[in-house]
Amino acid sequence: MTSDTTRAPHRAPEETPDDHDPRAMRDVQAALELVRSSTLELLTGFGRTPSALRVRAGGVTVEAEWPVEPATVHAVTDAPVAVATARGATPVAVEPDGHQVRSPAVGILFHAPSPGAPPFVSVGDTVTPGQQLAIVEVMKLMIPVESTVHGTVSAVLHDNGEPVEYDDPLFLITVTESS
Repeated sequence: MTSDTTRAPHRAPEETPDDHDPRAMRDVQAALELVRSSTLELLTGFGRTPSALRVRAGGVTVEAEWPVEPATVHAVTDAPVAVATARGATPVAVEPDGHQVRSPAVGILFHAPSPGAPPFVSVGDTVTPGQQLAIVEVMKLMIPVESTVHGTVSAVLHDNGEPVEYDDPLFLITVTESS
């Protein structure tokens, strides 16, 4: 007797990475690190935080959204500011006076080492290079903001506890000669 049953040719199962294979896990971790670092590099190129970001790599999509906040009135930019000196007068471009101390990272600005403590500096204080002016908190990491010049603090540009962006001007310092 012959059988009419036809068998499919035997094929080896497709190889898939084992979830417990250390090499496969290292490859996944390396790919995730590449996506993370590329995304951070992309975000630092923006002038401000985007409202949303979608990163797609192969079959994986990562989405992030940020709340859209209105611009603060006292924010200072690198661009000249138009100021009208009298009613009906033509606005004149004015550059901010003094050396700008800028934010080292995106985070929350704190003027004091702890809640209730006096601020590191106030308007009118004399500062020296390396002197701490504030702290920017980034994911529980406290990054010091330090002066790079001798001078007098002429303006504090952000309130305590306020979110700041990378490279935002935080303080204006009127530069003086070192003694």
